[in-house]
Amino acid sequence: MNDEPSAPGPVGEDARLDSLDDRLKALREREAQRQKPVAGAETDDAYRAGNRVLADLLGGVAGGLFLGWVIDHFAGTSPWGLMVMLFAGIFVAFRNIIRNSNRRPD
Repeated sequence: MNDEPSAPGPVGEDARLDSLDDRLKALREREAQRQKPVAGAETDDAYRAGNRVLADLLGGVAGGLFLGWVIDHFAGTSPWGLMVMLFAGIFVAFRNIIRNSNRRPD
């Protein structure tokens, strides 16, 4: 059906095709390296900073509540020790958040 004569050997014997295959392979490897996710990207830093803020808030409030409850339990000053230490814990949590947000990135 085809009037053209068939190729005498395998197609890959032409130097131009070999060169093209090598260049395509190099481009595919370069593209794979470019598409690979980068460890330590900005999203990881933002995620860590958000977790740090959450930990400071929860730790400040929980620590203040616990210390206030202990003071009230042993000193019998209910509910004043709990309220004072709760507000102190909130103050410390916000102070830590502000301090961490003013830090320069490493």
